Amino acid sequence: MLRLRDYQRASLDALDAAWGRGGETGLLVVLPTGAGKALVIAALARETLAQNPLARVAIVTHSRELVAQNHAELLRHWPEAPAGIFSAGLGRREAGAQVLTCSIQSVADRLDAVGPRDLVIVDEAHLIPRAAETRYGRFLAGLSALTPAMRVAGFTATPYRLDSGRLDEGEGRLFTRIAYEAGTGDLIRRGYLAPLMSKATLTQLDVTGVGRRGGDYIPSELEAAVNRDWITRAAVAEMVEYGRDRRSWLAFCAGLAHAAAVRDAVRAEGFSCETIEGGTPKRERDRLVAAFREGRIRCLTSVGVLGTGFNAPGVDLVALLRPTRSTGLYVQQVGRALRCAPGKDDALILDYAGLVRMHGPVDAVTIRTAIAVRAGAGGVRAKPCPGCGALIALNASTCEACWTEPETEREPGHDAAAEDELPILSEAARRPEGPAPDGAWHPLTAWHLEAAPDGLDVVLAWTEPAAGEQSWRVRLRPEGRGYEREKAVLWWRGLGGGRDAPMDAMEFLRAADDLPGLGAVRVTAKALSRELACRAADGRILGDVHRLADRAA
Repeated sequence: MLRLRDYQRASLDALDAAWGRGGETGLLVVLPTGAGKALVIAALARETLAQNPLARVAIVTHSRELVAQNHAELLRHWPEAPAGIFSAGLGRREAGAQVLTCSIQSVADRLDAVGPRDLVIVDEAHLIPRAAETRYGRFLAGLSALTPAMRVAGFTATPYRLDSGRLDEGEGRLFTRIAYEAGTGDLIRRGYLAPLMSKATLTQLDVTGVGRRGGDYIPSELEAAVNRDWITRAAVAEMVEYGRDRRSWLAFCAGLAHAAAVRDAVRAEGFSCETIEGGTPKRERDRLVAAFREGRIRCLTSVGVLGTGFNAPGVDLVALLRPTRSTGLYVQQVGRALRCAPGKDDALILDYAGLVRMHGPVDAVTIRTAIAVRAGAGGVRAKPCPGCGALIALNASTCEACWTEPETEREPGHDAAAEDELPILSEAARRPEGPAPDGAWHPLTAWHLEAAPDGLDVVLAWTEPAAGEQSWRVRLRPEGRGYEREKAVLWWRGLGGGRDAPMDAMEFLRAADDLPGLGAVRVTAKALSRELACRAADGRILGDVHRLADRAA
C-alpha cells in the first residue's frame, strides 16, 4: 500500500464519504504546492481499481509536461500501475490503458478513443475556464453521457480560477464543492512544507495608471510601466544581494521584454540566468529546466509559465516582479518555493510588486479575499508597523520584528527605507524572533530531556532574584497529531535540531546530547496564570509552544 500522511489520507476519505452519500460527482481537493498531490492522485487511482478491478480512470491536465510528470509520479508511487499516456505532444496515444494520463488538448474531441471512464481526475483544476462550452466542459460532459455515474475529482492549490471566480460556483460549474482542504500554514508548522520568509524591497513597481481588463492589469500597459532600465537594474541588484547565498532563484516578470531585461541584468551581476516563456521550444525548455534543477543555472526568469505545475524543490528565492490582482497567480507563484529539499532551510520571497500588501499572507488567502481583491474591493490586506515600518497582518496585535503594538504612536525618525520582514506567512504560521516584548530573561542553570508516560518532557531550571530557584516541565508528544505534533516540531527546531523532527519520543531522546539547546527563559504573569518564553542557545525565541498548557515541576 502507498504510505500516506494523515492529511493525504483524510483527503481521500473525504472524497469517499461524499461519493458514498450520493448526489455529488464533481468534488475538489485543495492541497498546497508541495503537499504531495501526485501521491494522493496515485493512491486515488489505485484504491479505485482495488474497489472495482474493472474500473477505468483518466488523469487529465493542460500540458504535455504535466502529463509526463503525472505519469512518471504515478509509476514511481505505484510501479505496477496499468498506466498509459494519451498526448499528441508526447507522441503517445495509449487510449486503451486502464489508468490513462492525458492532455485535455489531445482528448477533448477523442471520446471514442478514451471513454468510457468511471473516474476522471483533473490536475491543476484552477485552469478550467468558467464556460462549460470549453474543452474540459465538452470532455467531461461527453464521458458522463457514456458513464452517468462517473465521478470527477479536481486537485488544485487554488480553488478559484486565475481569471475569474470560484470553481464550485456559477453556471456551468464542473464541481459542486470542496471536499477537503489542507492549510499551507499548518503543513509548514508540521514540517511538510518549507518555511517562507519575505523581505520588502527598496525598489517597488508602480502600476499607477495601468488599466485593467477582466479584473487584472492589461498586459501591454503593465509591461510598459514596469520594464524600465533603472528599475530593473535596481531590482536585480537587491535580488543579487539577498540571493547571493541562495542557490535557486525564480523571477516572475511582466512580459517578454521585461523577462529578457531582468535576465540580462542578472547576468551583468555575474550570475547565470536564462528565460523561459510560452514560446520556448520543447527541447530548449527541458534543457534549461534540467540545468536549473541541477544547479548549473542560478536564476530563471519566467513569463506566463513556471507559475503552475513547475516542480523544482530546490527553489529558495522567488522574486515577484509581476504586479497582479489575481490572488490565484500570486499563490501559485509563491508556491514554487514551498517544496522541501535537502539543504534547504527556508525560502525567501522578494515582493517588488506589493502583492503581500494587496493579497495578504499566503496561508491566510481565502476565496472571499481573492474575489474581493479581484473586484477591487479588497483594500489593503497588511498594515505597516508604527515602530519599524515592516508590513504585518491586519489582525496582528504585535509586530514580531520589533515587538511594537500597532496602537502605539510612532516616534519621529523611525521610518524605514524599506520594510524589514513582510508577513508572507500569517502570524500563526511563523515563529517569532528577536527581543522579548517585556519581562527579564533568566539564564538557564540546567535543562534536559526526560521520558514521560505519553511522550517526553523538556525540564528547565533557572534562578530568579526574588523567587529563588525555579523549574518547569514542558510536555512534548512527537507521535501526536495536530497541535501536539506541531508543538514537538517547533521545540525540536528551537533546540537546534534542524528541520526534520523525530517521529517518536525515543528518537527525540537519543538525539538530546547533540542539541545546542536553550539559553534563557522569561516568565510573564497573566491574570490567572503564567506564561513561559524560552530562548534558544543562538538567541532565537521559540514561538507559541511556550504558552502554558504545561505544568510546573
